[in-house]
Amino acid sequence: MALVTGAGSGIGRAAALALGAAGYEVVLAGRRETELERTRGASESMFAVTCDVSQPEQVEHLFAATKERFGRLDVLFNNAGMGAPAVPMEELTFAQWSAVVNVNLTGAFLCAQHAMRMMKAQKPKGGRIINNGSISAHVPRPNSAPYTATKHAITGLTRSISLDGRPFSIACGQIDIGNAATEMTERMTAGVPQANGETLVEPRMDVKHVADAVVYMASLPLDANVQFMTVMATNMPFIGRG
Repeated sequence: MALVTGAGSGIGRAAALALGAAGYEVVLAGRRETELERTRGASESMFAVTCDVSQPEQVEHLFAATKERFGRLDVLFNNAGMGAPAVPMEELTFAQWSAVVNVNLTGAFLCAQHAMRMMKAQKPKGGRIINNGSISAHVPRPNSAPYTATKHAITGLTRSISLDGRPFSIACGQIDIGNAATEMTERMTAGVPQANGETLVEPRMDVKHVADAVVYMASLPLDANVQFMTVMATNMPFIGRG
């Protein structure tokens, strides 16, 4: 079975539905109950749990509920994330910085920590953790310090989980996504700032391609792993960006 954070919209919703269609029982985690229920629909193989991943007690409840309902965890898709206003770094407030770090990095750590505990203890032991990195795990956009810093940190977390999980049949990989067509990237259709100061419309791709990639990563046997995968709109400004 699989657990998807940030499953109430965008990439999380698409990945959760694709995993369900591939035969997985899926736990849907997110902050908005109404949106989780939209993802779940009439599916009896999906189970929705309201959770803010930045809150340790809510993450603990999420994994306790998962264990009670399904008894084990095979795949965690660490997807929940947020950004900060695109303003110069000196104008960011501590609260804005902290909110992004707490969700994107601490939330991913807390979920991975609980997942590893379950995966080590269950029989048969082991499982897979897939972290949602970003193109921003490689290069920044202008005025994106909190988001970029956390996504670079996700790469370090991915590598640490891969190493520490190795003796316990816990595989960990990272998917770096560029311009999937979701609500979050809708602004790109009107143009977004570039590193050279211009504002350009950026190409986007169908989010289905991301969902299919997550299913592929999840479906591998535990003796094989996609360590890092980049899925992006072909003509977006990634190569040469920064």
